[in-house]
Amino acid sequence: MSKLTDVPKRILIGRALRSDRLGETLLPKRIALPVFASDPLSSVAYAPGEVLLVLSIAGVTAYHFSPWIAVAVVVLMFTVVASYRQNVHAYPSGGGDYEVANTNLGPKAGLTVASALLVDYVLTVAVSISSGIENLGSAIPFVVEHKVLCAIGVIVLLTLMNLRGVKESGSLFAIPTYVFVAGVFTMIAWGAFRGLVLDDTMRAPTADYVIKPEHQGLAGFALVFLLLRAFSSGCAALTGVEAISNGVPAFRKPKSKNAANTLALMGLLAVTMFCGIIALAAATDVRMAEKPAVDLFHNGVPLGPDYVQNPVISQVAEAVFGKGSFLFLVLAAATALVLFLAANTAYNGFPLLGSILAQDRYLPRQLHTRGDRLAFSNGIVLLAGAAGLLVWIYGADSTRLIQLYIVGVFVSFTLSQTGMVRHWNRHLAGEQDKAKRRHMVRSRAINAFGAFFTGLVLVVVLVTKFTHGAWVALLGMVIFYATMTAIRKHYDRVAEEIAAPEGPSDDSVRPSRVHSVVLISKIHRPALRALAYAKLMRSDTLEALSVNVDPAETKALRDEWERRGIDVPLKVLDSPYREITRPIIEYVKGLRKESPRDAVSVIIPEYVVGHWYEHLLHNQSALRLKGRLLFTPGIMVTSVPYQLQSSEAAKRRARRQQEWNAPGSVRRGPAQERPREPSDPKA
Repeated sequence: MSKLTDVPKRILIGRALRSDRLGETLLPKRIALPVFASDPLSSVAYAPGEVLLVLSIAGVTAYHFSPWIAVAVVVLMFTVVASYRQNVHAYPSGGGDYEVANTNLGPKAGLTVASALLVDYVLTVAVSISSGIENLGSAIPFVVEHKVLCAIGVIVLLTLMNLRGVKESGSLFAIPTYVFVAGVFTMIAWGAFRGLVLDDTMRAPTADYVIKPEHQGLAGFALVFLLLRAFSSGCAALTGVEAISNGVPAFRKPKSKNAANTLALMGLLAVTMFCGIIALAAATDVRMAEKPAVDLFHNGVPLGPDYVQNPVISQVAEAVFGKGSFLFLVLAAATALVLFLAANTAYNGFPLLGSILAQDRYLPRQLHTRGDRLAFSNGIVLLAGAAGLLVWIYGADSTRLIQLYIVGVFVSFTLSQTGMVRHWNRHLAGEQDKAKRRHMVRSRAINAFGAFFTGLVLVVVLVTKFTHGAWVALLGMVIFYATMTAIRKHYDRVAEEIAAPEGPSDDSVRPSRVHSVVLISKIHRPALRALAYAKLMRSDTLEALSVNVDPAETKALRDEWERRGIDVPLKVLDSPYREITRPIIEYVKGLRKESPRDAVSVIIPEYVVGHWYEHLLHNQSALRLKGRLLFTPGIMVTSVPYQLQSSEAAKRRARRQQEWNAPGSVRRGPAQERPREPSDPKA
């Protein structure tokens, strides 16, 4: 069975890598950018549309606020990028926001940040893949008809790619990410050239549509609230920015410098694409509505339920390149693909953070270890399962899922930057060098402004999105926080309970006597071997124990015992209700009660079989009994195995498996280094 599962495992994720090859999996900047920044780069495919959707509530006249909202998003992006550049230099170990908050604000703040990030990573996968499925569904009807199934299929595919390792998955993701970035920049440049130099008129396919405002003539507080809500929707462009600070260990040396440079490049690319698409959307008269079927009109008639509202980036590309043109098709394909790959940011952030939390005993220890391909396989699988469940619950609807978004990331932004301010305050208190102090003061100012700005945005997001679904993200954070707190308490309690004391204790004191009990059902080879082993132990007291379930069998056992002259006393327990486990448990408990300082050793003969189905036919009573005895203090359980013939066949299979190598697990050397087979002299 192991051999059969090893073949597809090696085909899917590749051959296992030795631990000393971890350095070969480190990323250069050109690969790290698509690996860690695919989420914020791809968010420009839907963030501008989210801004216009919210503004459309007040009608097309509110669209003239979109450039100012874009400016606010740009200022926020540069603030966050500048702040996180301080983080990666100060905390290069990969803990990111969690380590900063935990070190400077305390464990509760650190756990809050970790909960927020874990929720955000799960949502990143669900939102990105659902959005990609919707983009792909406009061209392939089957995808729309089976949204949930296709979305889960993409999650499985991404999971397998990431299980192959960070470097291999990054190489696979680099090409579509760079094609998407190049396509957007080409669209912005060509659109600007056509509009400013050639003075062409570019019209989006929705330019002639009329928006019916849900609330006309908004002013005062209502208008401010609408603009704040549009701004909070545009902040989707910032999701994933923190992933680079969490992934510093995956960079090549110098790690902090490479991570900081990648972070700056990511911010520059993201804001340029975001602003360019917003500007082209305004220039080409793009029209969007939250309810396009009833709020968009053409020639005075609502478009109806059959109308499919294309994303802003698709409409702008059609206006700039022309519908059906080569560049339009390339950008459309790259956009759909990069939305799928945006989930890769979470696939790199979630397992790494999970490993750090497991090391701090907030998550199960299995998440701390690396898998065959030196990736955190258990964390990758856990993320895939959580995202798949979310996609199934919300029907792969990105409009519903995106309302849950952003809250977690701004919680981590705010607490992280607040922690950095404390970090600089602590270092300034003991630093005397003036040059270093000036650098620290400048860094503190950047982080303080970042904490203030992101905290303000967090309040805006909570106020404007709470009733639209943000409460679900907060509930997820609470669940993660409570679960991790409970896990830590359990690990602490167990560690305290099993800690070895300095002086003598009951566990280190030698028992006064050992009372050995060999369980016997009938006299056969396994029973005789168990008796021989028990005699070898030279216990203070040795007896054989049987349970009287069938009087005829018990009488035959006694007669056979006496006939063979076995020099071990046989004790038979009555069982009027034909139970086996309970009488034995009560008997050994009675021995412990009579002599608390004695150790009771229960010796159980067991069959060793070679096929899985044989386990169903043997050892069931022994397994139940061992399970009960494990919870009985002072009882030692020993299994004496007896190998049946089928186990010998299993041993031969295991030997062949050790000598067998899965395809790709061993690389052949150069042809000249391989030994030649000896030639036959008679040939």
